[in-house]
Amino acid sequence: MQQAITYEQLEQLEKNFAADRANKVAMNAVTGTGVLANAKRPEAFRTDLHQFSLKIDQGEITNQKSSGRCWMFAALNTMRFEIMKKLDLETFELSQNYTLFYDKLEKANYFLENILETLDEPTNGRLISWLLSSPLGDGGQWDMICCLIEKYGVVPKAAMPETYSSSATWEMTSIMTEKLREYACRLRKAYRAGASMDELRAMKDEQMETIYRILCICLGVPPKTVTLEVRNKDKEFIRDEGLTPKEFYDKYVGLCLDDYISLINAPTDDKPYYHSYSVKFLGNVKEGRRVRYVNLPIDELKKAAIAQLKDGDPVWFGCDVGKSSERSQGVMDTALYDREDLFHTEFTMTKAERLDYGHSLMTHAMVFQGVNLDENGKPNRWRVENSWGKDPGKDGYYVMSDDWFNEYMYQVVVNKKYLSEEILKAYEEEPKMLEPWDPMGSLA
Repeated sequence: MQQAITYEQLEQLEKNFAADRANKVAMNAVTGTGVLANAKRPEAFRTDLHQFSLKIDQGEITNQKSSGRCWMFAALNTMRFEIMKKLDLETFELSQNYTLFYDKLEKANYFLENILETLDEPTNGRLISWLLSSPLGDGGQWDMICCLIEKYGVVPKAAMPETYSSSATWEMTSIMTEKLREYACRLRKAYRAGASMDELRAMKDEQMETIYRILCICLGVPPKTVTLEVRNKDKEFIRDEGLTPKEFYDKYVGLCLDDYISLINAPTDDKPYYHSYSVKFLGNVKEGRRVRYVNLPIDELKKAAIAQLKDGDPVWFGCDVGKSSERSQGVMDTALYDREDLFHTEFTMTKAERLDYGHSLMTHAMVFQGVNLDENGKPNRWRVENSWGKDPGKDGYYVMSDDWFNEYMYQVVVNKKYLSEEILKAYEEEPKMLEPWDPMGSLA
C-alpha cells in the first residue's frame, strides 16, 4: 500500500469534492464567514431559554478579565453568597487579588519543593518536563482554593482591589515562570555538584524572597486586618473593623470547607465509578489538603447539584466550556451547531474517548445558580453564573442544556450531606494516584 499522497489521488479527491453541489455551497459560505456561523442551528436558541423553575438570586456579575482565575472567581462567588444572606445585601464581592497573591506564592513554593523531591529524575524525562511546563499558571481546583482560604482567609474586594497585573496576569506570570525555571536549574545543578539538602533549602528560601518581591510589586502587599463597610437592602450602614482575613471568613462566610467534596464524571476504563482519585504533584499549598475526587455516573452529579440548589445554595462546577457553546447569547448545547451536515461527516467520539485521546478536559469553572425541572422533576437546562462580565450571555449568565451537562461536565462540588453513604465511603477511601498529565489533573 502506498504511504504518500500521490498527484493521482489528489486529482480524484478534487473530482469527488466538485461532484457534490452541497460541497460548493458550504465552501462559499464558510470561506466567507467561518465555520460556526454557518453551522449554527437557530432552533437551539428557541429551547435554551433563560427561564428556570428553580433560581437563586445572586449579586452583580464578576469579571476575571484577562486572567485564568475562573476557579477562584467561581469559588468566591459561592462564598460571597453567604455574606449577602447574612447581611441582607444586594451584592458583595470578595477580593480575588488577595487569593491570587497567595496562590502564586504558594504555587512557587510548591513547584520548588517538587523540584527538590525529584532531583534524581532526568531533566529530559517526562516528569521534569511536565513540572517545568507551567510552574505557576493561573488555573486551579476546588481543593486548592480551600487550601488558600484555610490558611489565609478572605477579604472584601475593597481591602485589596484589582491591579493591572491581577486583571491581566500574563506579564507577571511570564516573569515568575522564567525565574522558577531558572531556580529549578540552579537547584538541580547545585545538587549534582554535591550540595546538601540544607544548602538547597537555603537557596530556595532566597529564591522565595524574590518571588514575594515580584508579587508585591505587581499585586500590592496583602492586608493583615480589614474593615467591612456596607449598606444593606434596608439602607442600614454596617461597619466592622480590625478583623484578620481568617476572622472575616469565619464570621461572615462561615462555611466548613471540609463538608464540601468534589464529584467527577470520567467514564474511562481506568477510573471505575465509586472510587476515590487524586493526582500526583497537583496542588498549591504544600501542607494543605490534597486534591481528591470521587468518580461517579453523571446522574449522581446532577442529583447532588439539584439537591443543593433546592436548599438555596449555589454549586461550583468545572467543565469544557469551549465545546458547543456560543458566547454572545450564552448558550451551551450539544445541538447548537450542525457540523455534520455542513461537512458531511459524523463526529462519533464518546465522552470517554474524548478524554482518552486528548480532545476534551476541564477548562473552566463557573457556578450553577438554578435549574429548570420538567413535570417529572428531571432537569432539561441549567442556569450558569459566569465570571466574564455582563456582556456575554444574558447579563453575564449562560444557559446549559442537560445534554451538554452529560457530555462536557466533569466536576461539581457539593456539601457531603447530599450524598449517600456509599459515595461518602468511596470518597474517604485511600485515593488512587493518577499521573500528573492525566486529564483529571487539568486546571480550570
